[in-house]
Amino acid sequence: MSNFSSIPPLDASAVLKRFNLRADKSLGQNFLQDSSALEKIALAAEIQRDDCVLEIGPGLGSLTRYLAVSAQKVTAVELDPDLLAPLRAVLKPYQNVHVIHGDILELSISEIIDQPDYLVVANIPYNITSAIIRHLLESNPKPRRVVLTIQKEVAERICARPGDLSLLALSVQVYGAPSIAAKIPANSFHPAPKVDSAILRIDIHKEPLIPVELLDIFFKLIKAGFAQKRKTLRNSLSAGLHISPQNAEILLTSAGIDFMRRAETLSIEEWKGLCEKR
Repeated sequence: MSNFSSIPPLDASAVLKRFNLRADKSLGQNFLQDSSALEKIALAAEIQRDDCVLEIGPGLGSLTRYLAVSAQKVTAVELDPDLLAPLRAVLKPYQNVHVIHGDILELSISEIIDQPDYLVVANIPYNITSAIIRHLLESNPKPRRVVLTIQKEVAERICARPGDLSLLALSVQVYGAPSIAAKIPANSFHPAPKVDSAILRIDIHKEPLIPVELLDIFFKLIKAGFAQKRKTLRNSLSAGLHISPQNAEILLTSAGIDFMRRAETLSIEEWKGLCEKR
């Protein structure tokens, strides 16, 4: 068991004040400082002593410390240059943390992670959740587990089942099995966001549920299917793929799918069948 008791509490407000900084709303900055919540995130990641952990958006390093006492090495990628000085000050006692200034979506994972089977742990703005997951899982090496602290409603949407699926849920579930490890109330952060958060754990499949060579078609189809959610698949695929309603009907029927259904009702297996017919 990691020695979390040795980690002192972090007062985000005091650290920001010391460096004459404020949380940047445009970057979605809400600094998690509740010790119990930080411990839950680290435990949800099931970090082994020889693991390499990639942290996206370490902020002031509150979570980074919990990762550092659990893992062999932590690579922390921070976008905001203003946070680098306080981050390095907070992390000074932890020799196994490497801080990189950059945008994770612009970086090649292979250039910053040299160990396969690594873990990703991050407290991220929810609007880039899908982009980050796709970026991580379409690059090499791939992580074996991703643990994200995101808006609670978004985490619940990602974990939805057929009947209530969304573009985001499919984008995640094709790569891994998502589950909610814990909920985190808004007052655990500074400044407190308007909504509660959740710890989303994604255990990555060895291979995507859609064959790699069909992934581009899969994303094209689901984007078309969900572009006009209230329409039947016949009409949404017709508009999104720029084909006639008749051809959309033929495509769906050939895959054994009722063309009057809506996109959120299809399982990944049914989307796979549709990809194979496209």
